[in-house]
Amino acid sequence: MDVIDALRQRRSVRAFLPDVPPADLVQTLLKEAAQAASGGNLQPWRVVALTGEPLRQIVSAVARAQPDEDRGNQSYPPSLWEPYRSRRFANGEDLYRAIGIPRDDKAARLEQLAKNAEFFGAPVGIFICVDERMGLPQWADLGIYLQSLMLLAVHHGLATCAQGFWRRYASTLQSALALPEPYHVACGVALGYEDKAAPINALRSTRAPWEEWAELRGFS
Repeated sequence: MDVIDALRQRRSVRAFLPDVPPADLVQTLLKEAAQAASGGNLQPWRVVALTGEPLRQIVSAVARAQPDEDRGNQSYPPSLWEPYRSRRFANGEDLYRAIGIPRDDKAARLEQLAKNAEFFGAPVGIFICVDERMGLPQWADLGIYLQSLMLLAVHHGLATCAQGFWRRYASTLQSALALPEPYHVACGVALGYEDKAAPINALRSTRAPWEEWAELRGFS
């Protein structure tokens, strides 16, 4: 599989088979992803992968906790503006339509949202963490690591879902994961084998037209 194929096949999977990927494969993914570029070669990521009882303990701890009040832990800016608001709205509607949840069924929508806190049933939960003293350039480096990890997962026949959701519980996770100060969770990643029979995995997110976000200058 080449990079183009991996890019086109990667998507956010939200239903997984119970089979646990081999430990050596998970370790390979995490190690190979560290070939990602980072400014000054800081490599600002710290990564924890969990399965089995350690994963269940983390899920249980978050289930008992209250979200942090810090607005910076939210997945999106407040009062999201256009064109981002419409893109997010369309994506949400497409997701709920894929699993037959109507717009007025708020209870069912909240139930689906709550599956974030269980890594959508994935047998492996990954936390990508960062030293809180790092700045925006290092957060960009985390994104490069994250994309590398997800593309490698596709290459090895695995599926992922990146989750900003876990930042809502950064303080709980710092304690539960015994992260050394001053690290905290930047995002989570659900990892496992895709349940291809699950309706929610039929969702294919659209992409904005090239003309909306890019231009070429100075080319003949």
